[in-house]
Amino acid sequence: MIKKTIVAAFLMVIALYQVKAQCNTPVIISNDIQLIAIKDSVYVHTTWYDVPNFGRVGANGLIIIKNGEAIMVDTPWNNDQTKRLTQFIDDSLNVKVVKLISGHYHDDCLGGLEYLKSRGVESIANSATVAICKKEGIPVPSTPFTDSLTINFNGLQVECRFFGGGHSSDNITVWIPEKRVLFGGCLIKSADAKNLGYTGEAVVDQWDSTVKKIIAKYNNIEVVVPGHGNYGDSRLLTHTIDLVEKFRLK
Repeated sequence: MIKKTIVAAFLMVIALYQVKAQCNTPVIISNDIQLIAIKDSVYVHTTWYDVPNFGRVGANGLIIIKNGEAIMVDTPWNNDQTKRLTQFIDDSLNVKVVKLISGHYHDDCLGGLEYLKSRGVESIANSATVAICKKEGIPVPSTPFTDSLTINFNGLQVECRFFGGGHSSDNITVWIPEKRVLFGGCLIKSADAKNLGYTGEAVVDQWDSTVKKIIAKYNNIEVVVPGHGNYGDSRLLTHTIDLVEKFRLK
């Protein structure tokens, strides 16, 4: 009996190790698109684009899968990358993208909206994002919300929320409570970020207080996904606050 218990425990350790290894292994779709599983049925998609004055920049989004359907959180940089990513999800994962949630109005969140709209995908965004898109004459998300929106996605709760300005005046977060995953987007900086990056449309005087509201709201975060760079844990939130405070001292 004791021997069987030891064997069962050993097999469980191996299984957990294999899951962890799979979660840390990226799926390379092309030289500018990759997927990496961070939780069961939750992937980070990362795409790279040559940004003037910044060089080759990687940007993150999420793919949330449930019952053969997917929510894409932020598109890749452009329609071509979004088409290739969506077709990979269709063909290789046998999953249909049915909703898009956009974190804010910049290209690394909405650059592929036109393609997804051509497929009939519902696109969800902060009402402030919708207003900016209309003003800028760029493709407009179909479904606006004010302050917060909770989506029942085939039984999985997905919460979109606007906490205040930061990287932009309209940036939101996406929280998956069952998975304890927070997508902070460009509002949150990666652990190796040394500064706030692009601040052309930033609301720096609100940024740190906005992140403090996130910390107060969600006290059981396990994974935080920033808009750029590697995902991490809740320490990315305090790291972002530190960077904002250092920026103000310049």
